[in-house]
Amino acid sequence: MADLLDIPLFPLSAVLFPGGLLNLRIFETRYIDLVRECARNNSGFGVCLILDGQEAGDPALPAAVGTLARITDFYTLPDGLLGIGAEGYSRFQVATTRVRDNGLVHGEVRFWDDEPVISVPPEHGLLATILERLHESAGGPFAHADRASYDDASWVGFRLAEMLPLAQTERQELLQFTDPLQRLARLMQHVPRFQRG
Repeated sequence: MADLLDIPLFPLSAVLFPGGLLNLRIFETRYIDLVRECARNNSGFGVCLILDGQEAGDPALPAAVGTLARITDFYTLPDGLLGIGAEGYSRFQVATTRVRDNGLVHGEVRFWDDEPVISVPPEHGLLATILERLHESAGGPFAHADRASYDDASWVGFRLAEMLPLAQTERQELLQFTDPLQRLARLMQHVPRFQRG
């Protein structure tokens, strides 16, 4: 069993996937402290879906599985507040949580191994095609992704889970799968909901 590591947690009303991108508006003191600590130590923070509570105010109850985020950019928002860009890395399971004096939630977490690189099987090829079309129409950082990425079952599953208009609880379930083919199979079940008749 891997050792437990202590990391600050940022409960959000959103799910971050490995390789995913996140922009955050930072205004609460506890999260300014978090950003300062991460910048000083060149460390990351855990993003977990909120199961109960709100993003601001009292500490929220985070989901037990989340994704490590590393800050990639700092900028000032039009309202003068701090904005950060972050990228998702490894997933982790939270063993215990505690709330620091400043209201920041910390978790003792165990990191998961990266998923094996598996090709998208022919029966799930439609998902890679849908994803490519979504990226082309949306533009953004994945619009010019390497062709090989669309044959990586984990990458296709994570990116499609971000792009489809799923409920956050459905995204959380997809995050928690440890088999990329199982994730693709579940996405295949979701796709008919979004196809126009």
